[in-house]
Amino acid sequence: MHISIFGLGYVGCVSLGCLAKNGHSVIGVDVSETKVRQINSGLPTIIENEIDVIIQDEHLKGTISATTDFLYAVEKTDLSIIAVGTPSTSTGHLNLTYIFKVAHDIAEGIRKKETFHIIVIRSTVLPGTGDKCAKIIEKHSGKKEGKDFAIVSNPEFLREGTAVYDYYHPPLTLIGSFNKGAAEQVACLYDQLPAQIIFTDLKVAELMKYVNNTFHALKISFANEVGNICSAAKIDSHKVMEIFCMDKLLNISSYYLKPGFAYGGSCLPKDLKGLQTLAHDLYVEAPLIQCIDKTNQLQIDRAIALIRQLGKRKLGFLGLSFKQGTDDLRNSPAVAVIEALLGKGFEIKIYDKNVNLSKLTGTNKDYIDNHIPHLSRLMVNHMEEMVEGSEVIVINNREKEYLDILTETESGAYLIDMIRLPEVVRKRKNYIGINW
Repeated sequence: MHISIFGLGYVGCVSLGCLAKNGHSVIGVDVSETKVRQINSGLPTIIENEIDVIIQDEHLKGTISATTDFLYAVEKTDLSIIAVGTPSTSTGHLNLTYIFKVAHDIAEGIRKKETFHIIVIRSTVLPGTGDKCAKIIEKHSGKKEGKDFAIVSNPEFLREGTAVYDYYHPPLTLIGSFNKGAAEQVACLYDQLPAQIIFTDLKVAELMKYVNNTFHALKISFANEVGNICSAAKIDSHKVMEIFCMDKLLNISSYYLKPGFAYGGSCLPKDLKGLQTLAHDLYVEAPLIQCIDKTNQLQIDRAIALIRQLGKRKLGFLGLSFKQGTDDLRNSPAVAVIEALLGKGFEIKIYDKNVNLSKLTGTNKDYIDNHIPHLSRLMVNHMEEMVEGSEVIVINNREKEYLDILTETESGAYLIDMIRLPEVVRKRKNYIGINW
């Protein structure tokens, strides 16, 4: 494929060399005449392992070149990759000036072209940038998105120092676009790589780099706070985290990484508080760990706000315990939501197949008797009794009984979903998910 790459910095230079090595003809475009001369002399524009050899080899083969003439580059290629910088402004926003300038240049380049042109955004951009670029290109080229050109998001996951290795060994290849044909053509650029190719929406792809890097920063910060606590307690922090990472079933997994409702139960709140207290007693600042429960409370507040904004007074709750398959009510977020709404005068009915007040014993009975005795009068014995008359139904647990009745029957009540119900339910007009 004939490819032009706008921006010959870190991502652009690596992409230029690696795409050429994989059999493509690539033209680099940059406003810097120095960078253009370097590429045209067989020299890389960056210091990076292996890239110098690749650029030199591909230069000798004639598969790469560089120019400052963007019109020539667009005319001679079928696909343009945008790899210019997106630095932060003083307010923390992205400076997208270079992205939009390239979009304008590409628009000028495709104005007189009769062939379909694909624009791939490889730079790190916030969701919505691709749509803005499409509007710029339509305005200045007279062409129509989908008919004459397509925008594709293809974020890079390259680390400095190992960028070439990362290019050829990616965790996955992510391609986001509304145009299936364009997405598939971009996928062909990576058919020699071992990673799975994932097709998704444009905005999902645009957001992923930020989510990935924020999570990496979170992991480093979490490990450092644990290390600081361990150090103060004279515990081997590396041994602690080494054992932590051995658990691939829960600790290093997707199990707890699904957006939804707040956590609860006896273990997570108690043990989090214990680690927070240990840090405090050791005079160790651990702001990340100290704020985890605050984030959890915000999710409870969000649920309350979602329900209140509907303006309905008769509420039904499916599930009272903190998760499915248990009758444990301790620190249940559903209890917290119901308590808050009772205080606002809402009429509430609750059904939980696992919470039978007449059969509760031990810890749960003590918890109800001492903390929430008034909830007993709100409990009903049959789900149909809860559904009947409810203007809003809040689903807190993923019990099969709940899923079955919600899937098979449709009432006029609003559904507030804390667990992500099946798609057939999510499509209903009276459906609201807590964060989807």
